[in-house]
Amino acid sequence: MENGPELWANVLPRPDAASHKYDRGYCTIFGAPSLTGATRLAATAANRVGAGLVTVQCETRGDVYRAALPPEIMVQDAGETIPEKTTALLGGPGGLSPSHLDALLSRTGLPRVIDSGGFPSTPDRLNGNSATILTPHEGEFSKLFGPTSGSFGAAKAEATLKAAQASGAVVVLKGPLSVIAHPDGRIVLNDRPNPYLATAGTGDVLAGLMAGLLAQHMDAFWAASAAVWIHSEAAERIGPGLIASDITSIVPNILAELLA
Repeated sequence: MENGPELWANVLPRPDAASHKYDRGYCTIFGAPSLTGATRLAATAANRVGAGLVTVQCETRGDVYRAALPPEIMVQDAGETIPEKTTALLGGPGGLSPSHLDALLSRTGLPRVIDSGGFPSTPDRLNGNSATILTPHEGEFSKLFGPTSGSFGAAKAEATLKAAQASGAVVVLKGPLSVIAHPDGRIVLNDRPNPYLATAGTGDVLAGLMAGLLAQHMDAFWAASAAVWIHSEAAERIGPGLIASDITSIVPNILAELLA
């Protein structure tokens, strides 16, 4: 299937007048120990795409996060437990502490987005399920699942589907052609190459968009597909000069059109 709103717009989260913040989902993000900007981009994206609450849980540098994050985003320090009302977890943007890596990989009962810094050294630790989204680029994919057998659509799609079936998770193989595969055999192709996305932090934004939609109880396969399309659409509208934080600022306009 070619990616587009006709596939998933009817299942995008739509708050009603009686909704409160917990109805709109609670996204908890494990903060990077040093590359704090990556976590901040992901958290802002999850917030912008509609998650009612977003918390960054950090092992270290809590004061840095409190000073740098938007005021809408909460911060937890080392030793605090994952909030009880969490509806989706995100880990990996910017890296993870060992304890957070263990927590991310073991929490199979929560919908999760596992991004680059959250990938284990061997795929058997992934503990994937159909409410888990994995977001490797080609280099990370090759380390976990083996080479993609070339860059053409059919080979990439086949390799991504095999990875989804092996891991039990939704796999998003990122690139100029992004492939979203579900273990049940469904594949969505997002063929919208954009050179302006080749800049630091754009993948962190994408992970945050997925987590924000997942937190709102959107099906993982459609949340991944919608996030990839919104990400591409934002880049196309911004064009030259794009930096990662530009994407989050344009997400509300795109959502307003999709939800109209």
